[in-house]
Amino acid sequence: MSEFETVTVESDGPVATLTMNRPDKMNTFNTALRRDVLAAARQLNLDDSIRVVVLTGAGRAFGAGADLSESQAVGIGGGNEVQDQLEHEYKPGVLAIAESPKVWIAAINGPCAGISYSYAMACDIALMAESSFLYQPFANIGLIPDGGSTWLLSRLVGPRKAFELMISGEKVGASLACELGLANQVLSDTRFREDSALYAQHIASKSPLALRYTKEALRIAGDSTLSEAISTEARLQKVCIDSEDCSAAINAFFARETYEWQGR
Repeated sequence: MSEFETVTVESDGPVATLTMNRPDKMNTFNTALRRDVLAAARQLNLDDSIRVVVLTGAGRAFGAGADLSESQAVGIGGGNEVQDQLEHEYKPGVLAIAESPKVWIAAINGPCAGISYSYAMACDIALMAESSFLYQPFANIGLIPDGGSTWLLSRLVGPRKAFELMISGEKVGASLACELGLANQVLSDTRFREDSALYAQHIASKSPLALRYTKEALRIAGDSTLSEAISTEARLQKVCIDSEDCSAAINAFFARETYEWQGR
């Protein structure tokens, strides 16, 4: 794994943790962080030893959006520049997570706002610390949500609720986020990192092919008819049934033995 300026990557067996590491700036996205997250995600997606990736933030925040101080300092921030950043730096990073063959878990340890919200919602599972919250601040400064937020959020909570959250600028706490379907579980602040790691290991213990193709089937189903979804499931089920893992796992089940997944 390469050395990065603004992220750290640690592995524990089949689980990797990608930590956005600008705690003094609440992990806001500057040029380096945009590029480091993308580069690290690509490397992890290609690593056959990794099944699950945890995305989190160092310090007290998951991420507070874009680093507006960088824009002021270097003169970035005009419409053309921001459009270019969204198309060529943010978009590939969000897609590297959403379209990854791995399972990505957002471990939201604190405030998660703006573009950081998009990266979290692109993950397959979201865990939130008790004191954490989600926040769309765009309307307060005359902007629209970006980085895929309009697509991601509307599919999680529906277009009407998504619109309300975006326009009102409501801070969504962990418990409400779970009620709305924006998060899966609320974990205690005091044990958040430990319990997130345990949860990730639990997910990583499942069949690698089942994880990969369930994610793929769900992603395709979102833009499919029922008929198309059934055909997609049939195609992916054939891959699973014909795998070494499936036949070996069935034999182990009847023999009352534990099978170690090979991912093939």
